[in-house]
Amino acid sequence: MSDIPWEPPVAGNETEHLIGAIDRMRYTFRWKAADLTSDGLNQRLPTSTLTLGGLLKHLALVEDHQITGKFFGEPLPAPWTTVDWDSDPDWDFTSAADDKPDDLYALYDAAVARGRARLQEALADGGLDRPCPRPWPDGRTPSLRRFVFDLLEEYARHVGHADLLREAVDGRVGEDPPSDWRP
Repeated sequence: MSDIPWEPPVAGNETEHLIGAIDRMRYTFRWKAADLTSDGLNQRLPTSTLTLGGLLKHLALVEDHQITGKFFGEPLPAPWTTVDWDSDPDWDFTSAADDKPDDLYALYDAAVARGRARLQEALADGGLDRPCPRPWPDGRTPSLRRFVFDLLEEYARHVGHADLLREAVDGRVGEDPPSDWRP
């Protein structure tokens, strides 16, 4: 067993590997976004409006939305319920420019903690085969596995974005954080 928290198991079951892969993405993303000022969190590439600050806020929303909102069908915590999403569907990305770095990091870290807890709760009650408590509008009932894979896919997409953005800020590159790094 590794003392590096983002190292997936060497030989685990499907659930352990999926959770390990998501945690690796969470830690890698957090490392890519770590220790930046507002200027660094708001830096953009010439061809995109994405920023590391926007990605921090967006992935905080994804953490809350994927299991709590989509799987369990429960209301999301603040700040997500106070947003007028109709007037600004990209609020999570656009509003981050007005946030202090410490607030963005705290928002993301708290959402990851909630996401981990809710996912463990769902896994403890039926595992990856647990059906969603609410069928989709077309009548199909997805399993928890679908939501876990969707979460992993969302992270994979945005960790790639974070690689490019962070390299543009200060040249930080690498696949995993250094073994002694912690958020």
